[in-house]
Amino acid sequence: MSKYPKPNALIWLVLSVIVIALDQWSKAWVLSDLPEYTAIPVIDGFWNWFRTYNTGAAFSFLSDAGGWQIWFFTILAVAICGLLGFWLSRTPRGDWRQAAPYALVIGGALGNVIDRLIHGHVIDFIQWHWRDHYWPSFNLADSAIVAGAIGIALFGLMNRNEERGARNEK
Repeated sequence: MSKYPKPNALIWLVLSVIVIALDQWSKAWVLSDLPEYTAIPVIDGFWNWFRTYNTGAAFSFLSDAGGWQIWFFTILAVAICGLLGFWLSRTPRGDWRQAAPYALVIGGALGNVIDRLIHGHVIDFIQWHWRDHYWPSFNLADSAIVAGAIGIALFGLMNRNEERGARNEK
């Protein structure tokens, strides 16, 4: 038995901090330089800067619920971050396929929690569309959450298939 514990993946929380910093920096830029509810084309016909606010969750879920949802989503995000942080502490440091997605979700979730606690809503500003079909506006934190969730699902399936293959070889 080793005298030293195996290094865990908590160092990947640095990625979470980077996500939070970039997210909050971008939202400060939005608040200082972008007009509200005015589309500013980045790629005409596809991508706009569009400053808007979301008091709910994904796709404005519960956005008109009266205010309690801010605390609900804050508590939920903190609980999920705690669980992912615990899993990071159990993940080997070199297992980037598991650690990076967890860190992305943590950073994105906490970036949006900061908005909810400071502003009472999340600041969204990236708007994609095709002709008259608009995707709901989002931000860098949302992007990190989605990328992390895809990574968790994708790499989780890959790990399961690798484990199944290893068992079949025995």
